Amino acid sequence: MVERIKSNSRGLDTPRETRKRFLPRLRPNPDRFGSGTENIARFMGTPQFLFYMTVFVAVWLTWNTVAPANLRFDSAALGFTALTLMLSLQASYAAPLLLLAQNRQDDRDRVSMREDRQRAERNLSDTEYLTREIAELRIALREVATRDYVRSELRSVLEELLETTDGQELTLQKRRPRKPSESTVALPKVQPAGRKPVR
Repeated sequence: MVERIKSNSRGLDTPRETRKRFLPRLRPNPDRFGSGTENIARFMGTPQFLFYMTVFVAVWLTWNTVAPANLRFDSAALGFTALTLMLSLQASYAAPLLLLAQNRQDDRDRVSMREDRQRAERNLSDTEYLTREIAELRIALREVATRDYVRSELRSVLEELLETTDGQELTLQKRRPRKPSESTVALPKVQPAGRKPVR
């Protein structure tokens, strides 16, 4: 009894071996398959598809109604059973294809919404940063002297200068030309070679 329990517990602890398949598992490329289904769904929503389908059904009904009895392949007495089966088969395949295309469109919309949200968050953070910088610049510009303030200060200084001179005009004295100082020593002139000194 104990041996059976041990063997069963060992069997549960060991992983189960995978069974061999007679047919390989079908794993189509989801992107390629999804793009194909979108193309089919997009074509089924066009006026061309409706026109081609209308022409096909009209030709089918006309042939199986007007053609000789030995050439007909779908009986009108049975209500065009083959045509009904074909249209139901087409509808049964069209519904999943449309759902697959819709799912892919939903995924794309979800991704685009996420990107739009991230872009909006980045724009919001940028605008908040710019708002803070503009506020700091305004605070800093309050302490900077403006043009009117400098003009008023210059006027007040000019008025003070005019009051100290007691109505006398201020004149600027011209500078006298500067005399060479005695400490500078005159250097002898050097004559170029081949010329006689002039006396």
